[in-house]
Amino acid sequence: MPDRGGGPTGPRIRVGRPSRRVRTLLMTLGVLAVLAMSFVMFAGFWTDWLWYRSVHYSSVFTTTLWTKIGLFFVFGLLMAAAVGFNIWLAHRLRPPLSAMSMEQQSLDRYRMGIAPYKRWLLLAITSLVGLIAGASASGQWRTWLMWVNGVPFHQKDPQFHLDVSFYAFDLPWYRFLLGFGFAAAVLSLIAAALTHYLYGGLRITSPGARATAAATGHLSVLLGVFVALKAVAYWLDRYGLAVKSSDFKATGNWTGLRYVDANAYLPAKTILFCIAVICALLFFATLWRRTWQLPVIGFGLMVLSAVLIGGLYPAIVQKFQVEPNEQAKEAPYVEKNLKATRDAYGIAGTDVQDYAGASDTKDKAELRDDADTVASIRLMDPNIVSPTFQQLQQVRNYYGFPSNLDVDRYTKDGKDQDTVIGLRELNLAGIPKSNWINDHFRYTHGYGVVASKGTTADSEGRPVFTEYDLPSKGDLGAYQQQIYYGEKTTQYSIVGGPQKEIDYSDDSGEKTTSYKGKSGISLSSPVNRAAYAVAFGEPQIMYSGAIGEGSRILYNRTPKERVEAVAPWLTIDGDAYPAVVDGKIQWIVDAYTTTNGYPYASRTTLGDTTADSLTAANNQRAVVAQQNQVNYIRNSVKATVDAYTGDVKLYQWDTKDPVLKTWMKAFPNTVKSKDSISPALMAHLRYPQDLFKVQRELLTRYHVKDAQTFLSGSEVWQVPDDPTNKSGSAVPPYYLSMKLPGKSSQAFSLTTTMTPNGRDNLSAFVSVNAEAGTPGYGKISILKLPTGRTVDGPKRVQSQFNSEPSIAESIRLLRGGDSEVEYGNLLTVPLDGGLLYVEPVYVRGGDLKYPLLRKVLVTYGGNTAFEDTLGQALNKVFEAESSTEPPDEGTTKPPTSSNPTVQAALADAQKAFDQGQEALKKGDWKAYGEAQKDLEDALKRAEDAQAKADKAAGGSGADKTDGKGTDKSGTGGSPSPSSSPSSSPSSEKSSGSS
Repeated sequence: MPDRGGGPTGPRIRVGRPSRRVRTLLMTLGVLAVLAMSFVMFAGFWTDWLWYRSVHYSSVFTTTLWTKIGLFFVFGLLMAAAVGFNIWLAHRLRPPLSAMSMEQQSLDRYRMGIAPYKRWLLLAITSLVGLIAGASASGQWRTWLMWVNGVPFHQKDPQFHLDVSFYAFDLPWYRFLLGFGFAAAVLSLIAAALTHYLYGGLRITSPGARATAAATGHLSVLLGVFVALKAVAYWLDRYGLAVKSSDFKATGNWTGLRYVDANAYLPAKTILFCIAVICALLFFATLWRRTWQLPVIGFGLMVLSAVLIGGLYPAIVQKFQVEPNEQAKEAPYVEKNLKATRDAYGIAGTDVQDYAGASDTKDKAELRDDADTVASIRLMDPNIVSPTFQQLQQVRNYYGFPSNLDVDRYTKDGKDQDTVIGLRELNLAGIPKSNWINDHFRYTHGYGVVASKGTTADSEGRPVFTEYDLPSKGDLGAYQQQIYYGEKTTQYSIVGGPQKEIDYSDDSGEKTTSYKGKSGISLSSPVNRAAYAVAFGEPQIMYSGAIGEGSRILYNRTPKERVEAVAPWLTIDGDAYPAVVDGKIQWIVDAYTTTNGYPYASRTTLGDTTADSLTAANNQRAVVAQQNQVNYIRNSVKATVDAYTGDVKLYQWDTKDPVLKTWMKAFPNTVKSKDSISPALMAHLRYPQDLFKVQRELLTRYHVKDAQTFLSGSEVWQVPDDPTNKSGSAVPPYYLSMKLPGKSSQAFSLTTTMTPNGRDNLSAFVSVNAEAGTPGYGKISILKLPTGRTVDGPKRVQSQFNSEPSIAESIRLLRGGDSEVEYGNLLTVPLDGGLLYVEPVYVRGGDLKYPLLRKVLVTYGGNTAFEDTLGQALNKVFEAESSTEPPDEGTTKPPTSSNPTVQAALADAQKAFDQGQEALKKGDWKAYGEAQKDLEDALKRAEDAQAKADKAAGGSGADKTDGKGTDKSGTGGSPSPSSSPSSSPSSEKSSGSS
């Protein structure tokens, strides 16, 4: 063993191989590291497989997995074989003797250095390029499946007369193959050239020929392959013109051929294809001629032709033929774009009709009566009242509601009513003590639905709840109330084992439960426990005693997350919404099939198009897009997620969509037929918001059918900004039951307004029938306002509201003290030729931490009212009272009772209420607070007196809750008993919602 030291007299250090013990330790550590990495990879695979099997979509996992594996190995081996073969061939064609030169002598050292490792070096290079190519190819699994399973659209493009499926399914795969071929040719050429140089086949500074005949032939063939692939690219580019994106000032992101494409680029691509074929043949001919002269000339000709024919000539055509007479030249192609875009986005059947924008025919009394029936005006804004739901119906801090509630329809007494609905979901931030057991074993689920009428508030400005309290009760009947899957449920839970879960709490204390569903994955196996301990980075899953027989782990618990996982080929709508269906809480999720290969249809960016003031404030409402740039979209699938079991069901909604048929062919038995949708579920399906937002954005330009008008840009609209939101984002579309002009009854609709580009007056009112299962479902209607008359748009209406002196003064009083005024949704309703605007106004202030409906703004035909109730506001605007409803006094009439004590207390309650309303109008918050206290005391006296009377008569006494979520045990929110539906029969009427 050699010694090293500082000198003859210095210390000597003995350096040598590590001892056997050290080598054994290092080897053991290496093996353990490899095993640990292998188990981490296995854990990810195994937990994914278990999850897909638990939701009964294992075929999605296996189909996707085997497709990725197949593509990885096929294209990885092809790339490795191509590069490896050319390295081997270059080495085999090396000259027997290298030239005597300084260059070759320098290379001798490298040749000698790698000589013992040539095979290993070849294996390493080919393995590396194979791995990279295989990984890239495996990411094309969607492209492969669409190509293999593609079904025809039975629609042909107007230029090449090929079925749309060629562009949507075939062309993307051909382009991938072409790109792979280019990569293989370039890598092979580089590898072969380096090998030839290393072994003397190519010389840079050596005297004599620069390349041997063998190297010349080999590299020429590779260059010929590259040029041949370029010829194929030119040919495919001809068809690519039909789906090529380009900026066109009249349309934005134009897709398809324009005049210059059809008359310059298309013939240029054909000519370049022919030149490339000839050039490739010249390269192949060097196998016999052994000279670069002709191939180089041919390649130079191809490059020059690409510049002149492919670049300069189209520019000349555009400059001297198109621009001097653009509208005439482009009109035929614009017509093709108009038709294709309208077909691709489902707006071809849009009904456009002229609308006066003002009523000149009916008298005010008739208009007032029509205002009662034209729409169910929704005063409860689901995007405002979530804090009110939270305060009145949270009950426990560990429950919560989403920041944006949902609007649905429920039937009562044979009539549909718009309903604001939310689920009391689990909120871990509110649990008394956060630890691993509480977070994942005890607090595992939410409980119950909370719903209110959308068209009315009670006398205090609070929602009139139709489903309330804990456990929930009300109009929805009996249903499974436990919520294990929801929008706010993002953490994993372990249920069903020895550790009991908190179900809910009432006066008698906490109620516990144990999950009885079959959802989730069993943790009885040590392998499963170890895999999830690794996957979730939580070692306690391995050894915790809280996990035992029957324990199951629940994860991937948000509805959108589950649907996206079982159908990774779908684009998911941003707003999943709950509904009570057949005794179960079901999350309903709209899903889309998309492509960006529809010829001539202009593209749109889903992320931008579906953004509005709500998505800006709540990113959870953003669309989950597989393809952000699309030019074809269909709401092809309606999905449901059971809030208790987590079961995911996909239903075919668009039975004609070829993209969905393609995916159903690729993933058989994953999508149920449309006939499988039950009538109870059908009643809650609706037209999706994100699809409507995409369509309304396209309709800003594509509502016109005439090419000349389209090109002039005189009829371009825009989606207005939300006038009640300071983010500067687009106004969201609103769900509203309304009756369009010419219709005999109301229909649940999704509505929006349009303004001229760069202006604030109104251009159009757009609505779509959102009521699934009805003949008119999905029909888009546009009421087009006259261009010669200025009709105020949302921003102007809001400005008028704010600038009206009397309204401004009232708003100032409402803002007295530390109160805040919040504007609700500004609803637009067509009414007898004019437009009725209604906006609820909420006040949040004082000790109240939630908004209450205090005023209603109404305007019609230039008349504006700002009153306590909708009825009063309509009466003032039309200067007439409704003939179909009793006069709305805006006050609460006390119920009658034969018990004089009860009647006296109710009279005191009415007096206190009137005093509170008077104080509110004056902005005297101190007097208002005192009146509210008197009101609560009076109602409590009435309730106690009535309970004593009931008990004396053998009754059961009063409920422990007031019917509005007020828990008198002190565990709930803090509303006064006056909010009870039973305590004030006329409170609903007094809200002015009729």
